[in-house]
Amino acid sequence: MRFSERLGYKSIKQELQYEIIDIELKNSLWTIFLGIFINNLEQLNYHNERELYTYTYSLWRDFYKLPIDTAPIYNDKSVNRELLTKHIRNFFYSEETEWYEIYDLIEFSGKFSKTEYSDSINKILEREKAGYRFLKSQIVPISSKEEIQEIEEAINESDSFKSVKIHLETSLHLLSNKQNPDYRNSIKESISAIESMCKIFTNDNKSTLGQTLKKLEEVGHLHPALKKAFSSLYGYTSDNGGIRHSLIETDRKIDFYEAKFMLVTCSAFINFLKSRM
Repeated sequence: MRFSERLGYKSIKQELQYEIIDIELKNSLWTIFLGIFINNLEQLNYHNERELYTYTYSLWRDFYKLPIDTAPIYNDKSVNRELLTKHIRNFFYSEETEWYEIYDLIEFSGKFSKTEYSDSINKILEREKAGYRFLKSQIVPISSKEEIQEIEEAINESDSFKSVKIHLETSLHLLSNKQNPDYRNSIKESISAIESMCKIFTNDNKSTLGQTLKKLEEVGHLHPALKKAFSSLYGYTSDNGGIRHSLIETDRKIDFYEAKFMLVTCSAFINFLKSRM
């Protein structure tokens, strides 16, 4: 983990690549775009399928909306690969190109792909912890502004919630570590953040989640059904074979989506407790 990530100098949006594309993600996306997508279309073009020509024509007319006589295409339906690549690369890396316009290009190009293009893009998005995935020919968010805001609100607090902040930051770093993500321990840290918050909420260093929920219910701040839901969520990490027990061979694999769900949910519950203090 890098210094900036370890000490929390990167924002949550950066760590989860939400509404942003860092240079590592951009380079990786470009490599897939050039190496799999453009190269495959060029090979089809050589076999008289004219796929590269069809794509380039549509790219100029429908995506860039530029005059068609500026496109690197010829009357025999051949394409100047070098000029095409140069034009797209300039767009891809231009400082004037917004992050979402790169996703627009990748999504638009997917309609012309007959290979493992979308799967390869998704592997990169997952590896680089991007908050988006290629699903059914569309790039869709797997994180929302609301989720990001819940985490930010729970983390960006005063020193009185320092212990909660440390656990949540650790959970986030374990989740977003590109080289070695640790989803199981990310969930453990999310739950530990709730436990720390319960101690602060009840002003009792021995307080448990159950005692906190009981206190909330007694003062009318928690519906019994919601109390049961939070208790069940906590139980899923603590029962036999749960997240917080020692790992054994038969344990199921924890993925990014489950760990992110727990981080967002625990952050939301922490924010809920703060609103009742």
